[in-house]
Amino acid sequence: MYNVRKIISGLEKKYRIYSLLSPLSMIGEVMMETAIPLMMAKIIDKGIASKNLSYVIKIGLIMISMSLVSLLFGGLGARFSSVAAFGVSRNLRRKLFSKVQDFSFGNVDHFSSSSLITRLTTDVTNVQNTYQMLIRICIRAPFNLISGTVMAAIISRKLSLLFLVAIPVLALCLTLIARIAYPRFGIMLKQYDLLNNTVQENLIGIRVVKSFVRHDFENEKFKKAADAVRKSQINAEKIVILNLPLMQLVAYSCIIVSLWFGGRMIIAGDMLTGELISFITYITQILMSLMMLSMVFINLIISRASILRVCEILDEEPEIKNIESANKLRPISVVQNGSVDFKNVSFSYLKDSDNCVLSDISLHIESGMVVGIIGGTGSSKTTLVSLIPRLYDTLLGSVQVAGIDVRKYDLVALRNSVAMVLQNNVLFSGTIKENLKWGNETASDKEIKEACIAADADEFVSAFPNGYDTDLGQGGVNLSGGQKQRLCIARALLKKPKVLILDDSTSAVDTATDARIRNALRNTLPDTTKIIIAQRINSVQDADVIFVMDNGKISGSGTHNDLLKNNSIYKEVYESQQAKN
Repeated sequence: MYNVRKIISGLEKKYRIYSLLSPLSMIGEVMMETAIPLMMAKIIDKGIASKNLSYVIKIGLIMISMSLVSLLFGGLGARFSSVAAFGVSRNLRRKLFSKVQDFSFGNVDHFSSSSLITRLTTDVTNVQNTYQMLIRICIRAPFNLISGTVMAAIISRKLSLLFLVAIPVLALCLTLIARIAYPRFGIMLKQYDLLNNTVQENLIGIRVVKSFVRHDFENEKFKKAADAVRKSQINAEKIVILNLPLMQLVAYSCIIVSLWFGGRMIIAGDMLTGELISFITYITQILMSLMMLSMVFINLIISRASILRVCEILDEEPEIKNIESANKLRPISVVQNGSVDFKNVSFSYLKDSDNCVLSDISLHIESGMVVGIIGGTGSSKTTLVSLIPRLYDTLLGSVQVAGIDVRKYDLVALRNSVAMVLQNNVLFSGTIKENLKWGNETASDKEIKEACIAADADEFVSAFPNGYDTDLGQGGVNLSGGQKQRLCIARALLKKPKVLILDDSTSAVDTATDARIRNALRNTLPDTTKIIIAQRINSVQDADVIFVMDNGKISGSGTHNDLLKNNSIYKEVYESQQAKN
């Protein structure tokens, strides 16, 4: 829900103080500005009219002093509001990023990564600007409007009736503008999401784009996305730009009417010249305040969509979390061994039993076993193993590790006990050593080297001039696919997990290297359950048990020799690969 309190909750104390000092400074500035026209009227009607130079100088010095004080308050208010707004932005981005870190894969799929990027950047910036206006202009403008109106009424009640007509007309027009413009800005932000998605895909897949000479296609794709953003911006802003001419029309109309009737009142002797000049100044002050409010109004229209999008993330409940304390059950914090059981498990990304990608899966893996999983593309091998560390939750049935349902474990404890080497070899900016320490931040240099030896990575790492201190660049751009895979395996080994899952993680290495890695894994972590997903029969044929998957179901299980005799899918894959060799 639209809840500004939710956005600024948890704001650090120093930023709260700045948030309070900014409106106080604005009030001080307005008080000085409101008093200055009154002083000017006195100079004209008393000083100049009576040719009293000393009075003119005296009141003039007071006006200069008020102007300087007003300038001081204005400068302080601007600084305080900027510091507070940047504090809100920092606080909100940290809160959003932390919330996203708690999201399950399902939550991320719901928003999309490009939309999350837009919300953490563009939308938060809009919220920052809005907050700055709320604690500065939204205090200054109404206070200026009220004080100016009061002073104008004191000077001439008759002329001040003019505002009773102008302000309601203006308010009605602004309301209509807001109602029409708001949904258009929501559409514009969605177009930003699509533009970010296009940029993200292109940058991630830049090597593929270049290798297939698709830069012209990608340029055209980006051009269409950028043009869609442009059109949505024009569609939204062509409504709100009516605000300024509308304000100017009302302002100049009020000044003209005031001069006409005020001039007649001066001739009739009902008003002094200085009072009319001051009254015109107050009209300008009042109408400038209304223009400020209209500017805030426009920005609120723009930012309201951003605030709602930010609140959607804050309101989103992670699909996967620890068991509720309300049930008086504490999450289990220790995984005793690496046994894995699937009991009548079905799973659907859509949470729909009619669209299951896994159907009625039951299997048992004893702790310390080497298990192979093989199957065609789209047979849901990766989905199956993703249920073990609770990257997703089952739709039906249960997954157990060490005889306990994974939903009863503390998430951190469970995931620290299950290491996954995914199909996409993800490395981060920094050195090789820093990346490897993701597996164990306290790992010694000796442990890091041993893990790399087991993953057959030590030789090429040591060949780099800086060895383990070599900077990888973003995403490990300095490494080949096979080198990335081996570093990811070493990183997983440093966790010393109860269950190690290798999801086609040796596909980019040759068969000899693959064999060395498998032999090393048996010796390095003898008590760890190893689950190997592979396309090559050679990678799993020595496993204690092999599961063959087909269309989200297990079509067979057993040793290599058993499956060659009893499973037609396995036999067909084996024979096709042998023929190629």
